[in-house]
Amino acid sequence: MSAAADTIVFALPGNETLAAALAENHGAEIGALVMRRFPDGETYLRFDSPVRGHRVILACSLHHPDDKALPLLFAAATARELGAAEIGLAAPYLGYMRQDKRFQDGEAVTSALFAKLLSPHIDWLVTVDPHLHRWNSLDQIYSVPSTVIPAAPLLAAWIKANVDAPVLIGPDAESEQWVSAVAGIAGAPHVVLEKIRRSDHDVSVSVPDPATLRGRTPVLVDDIISTGRTMLAAVQHVMAQGLQAPVCVGVHAVFSGDAHDALLAAGASRVVTTDTIPHSSNGISVQQAMAKAVAALT
Repeated sequence: MSAAADTIVFALPGNETLAAALAENHGAEIGALVMRRFPDGETYLRFDSPVRGHRVILACSLHHPDDKALPLLFAAATARELGAAEIGLAAPYLGYMRQDKRFQDGEAVTSALFAKLLSPHIDWLVTVDPHLHRWNSLDQIYSVPSTVIPAAPLLAAWIKANVDAPVLIGPDAESEQWVSAVAGIAGAPHVVLEKIRRSDHDVSVSVPDPATLRGRTPVLVDDIISTGRTMLAAVQHVMAQGLQAPVCVGVHAVFSGDAHDALLAAGASRVVTTDTIPHSSNGISVQQAMAKAVAALT
C-alpha cells in the first residue's frame, strides 16, 4: 500500500481547513468522523471511514481545551482499538501548557498531567510554538516524538511584506529572545519593554526612548494574546509618545473577553495573528508549515 493511500486525515470539528491542507500535502484521503452530543452533554463519536492498518492523522487545535480534550482522547483511543497502524496529532495550538509549575501549594500542574493523559493514545505530535516558559521542550512531559514549528519565520515574512520600516517591540522581558529572533529574520531593529503586572487586568510598561522609534512603524509582537492587557499597555504607551499607530502581531489568538476590540480602540492600526486558533484577525497561515512537518513524520 502506498504512503498516500495508507494515510487518512480526520478533522475534529472546526479543523476542516487544516485537515484539507494535510490531506492535500500527502495526497491522502479525508476520513469521515461523526461527532455529536447526547442530551446530557456526553460526546458520541464514530469513525465512518475504516482505519484498520492505516496511518491516522487527527487534526485538532486545542483552544478551549476543556471542550476539545475528551473528544480528541476518544478519537485517538478508538482509532487504536479499531486497528490503526499509527496515530498522529496535528494540533496548531497545544492547550494545557500554561500551568507549568506549582506556584501555590495544592495546585495541579496541568501541563504535565494533560501530557500524561494524551501521550498513550498518540504516536507523534506536531504543534506551533507551545508555551514553553519553564519546560525546556515538550520531551520533558510528552512521551512521544514531537515537532515544534517555530512561528518566527512566518511572522517575519509577513512583517517584511506588509510593514514599512518596522521596529519590533516586545511587551515584556520574557519576550526578548523570541522578539529578537523575529526581528533578526525580518532584518529590523527591536526593543523590549519592562512589564509591571499588578493583576491580570492591571499592567503597565516602561517608557522606551522614543528616539529609537521615530520614523519607523512600531510592531508589537507576542506569542499569545490572551487578555491582551500587556499588549494594550504597550499600544497606549506608543500612542502617548505621538508615534505611528502600531501594528499588533501575535501567534496564538486566544483573545479572552474584549481583548481584540480593546487593542483597536486603543489605537492599533491592525491586529494580525496566525491561524493556529480561528479568529477574524488571522492573516498568517501555519497550514503549509504544519503539512510539511507532518509529512516528515509519516
